[in-house]
Amino acid sequence: MASAGSPPPSASPPRQPTHPSVINVVYRPGDFSSYSVSTTSLPPGALMARLTSPPLTFTDKKRWSSVQVSENKHVELNCDFLYINHSCEPSLEFHVVPDSEEPVIEIRVARRRDEHGNPKGVSVGDVLTFFYPSTEWEMDQPFQCHCGTRSCKGRISGAKDLTSEQLRGYFLNAHIEDLRSIPSDSEGNKRHVQTQGGW
Repeated sequence: MASAGSPPPSASPPRQPTHPSVINVVYRPGDFSSYSVSTTSLPPGALMARLTSPPLTFTDKKRWSSVQVSENKHVELNCDFLYINHSCEPSLEFHVVPDSEEPVIEIRVARRRDEHGNPKGVSVGDVLTFFYPSTEWEMDQPFQCHCGTRSCKGRISGAKDLTSEQLRGYFLNAHIEDLRSIPSDSEGNKRHVQTQGGW
């Protein structure tokens, strides 16, 4: 979510899966080593899951595990979707539903194409990933991306540090587009926007 992937080993696995019909978490030892795979096949654009409260809960500040849902609000997922790691060529998109009092995130299959130009969805066993800057403006724990894709961005620290050219072609949530449109001061900081938490 707001960092390099899955929780450190000190975070114990949930007692039972939260969304077994669509996702399976593969727990591995070591920091940020766990990941998720699909347990279903879906076409591009399909809704994989709709997360509401609960399990989503607002948090008072951004964390490595939180997802940014507005210019200044973050939520904890509290479910298996916490284990969706970053990729610069993601299989999923986290669509934040704007203007709702309670947080709502729709997990959709990314609209992408295979090497022959054909639409590519997700299949059973595919590793599930999303592009963190699509929800995160400025991340709590930036990291060096190791996705190994031809479009790898290198250091991932949030949409704030990526150019328009680097973001071209990616799905971005409305709050990220809004933050990109706010003028910056001489030091590159957005004016009149508090993104450190609170709401």
